[in-house]
Amino acid sequence: MAGLAHPPLDLNGYIRDIPDFPKPGILFKDITPLLSHPRALRESVVRMADLVRDQKIDLVGAAEARGFIFGAPLAMELGVGFVPIRKPGKLPYRRVTQVYDLEYGTDTLEMHSDAVQTGTRILLVDDVLATGGTMKACCDLVRTMGADVVACLFLIELGFLEGRARLEPNQVRSVLSY
Repeated sequence: MAGLAHPPLDLNGYIRDIPDFPKPGILFKDITPLLSHPRALRESVVRMADLVRDQKIDLVGAAEARGFIFGAPLAMELGVGFVPIRKPGKLPYRRVTQVYDLEYGTDTLEMHSDAVQTGTRILLVDDVLATGGTMKACCDLVRTMGADVVACLFLIELGFLEGRARLEPNQVRSVLSY
């Protein structure tokens, strides 16, 4: 693994299970223990980067808020820029907007209108792939601006929720799968 001087950590040991959060029957995968451990956090970013180092990437994009945790350091690790994809009312310049469906209602993501150009090769990043709704909205948003999605990259994939299928035909990569 590029950039790591120690034997690999078992990152699963830094993911805490929280039963019945945010509602009964849900087993929440809590990444805060990983985030508070410098070596585990660094190794997470390097492992994510290693999954896409063979790709030509111009920019890394991520939706707030947890996507930013991995997106910005991943951009630094890959030597490319970072594009924030935000909730409405957070960006000061001209924006492009994507409305998308949730289980009960809709949500909206925005990015600056000059964040990507036609043909920009963008890697989209988030902490967890669950149902894939937010990441699909990110893909749709950058494509409306003419960018090409290189891959959708996650620290954790919850395979039983089948979010990967929702992101087809995009390439999906993840470090940990449950």
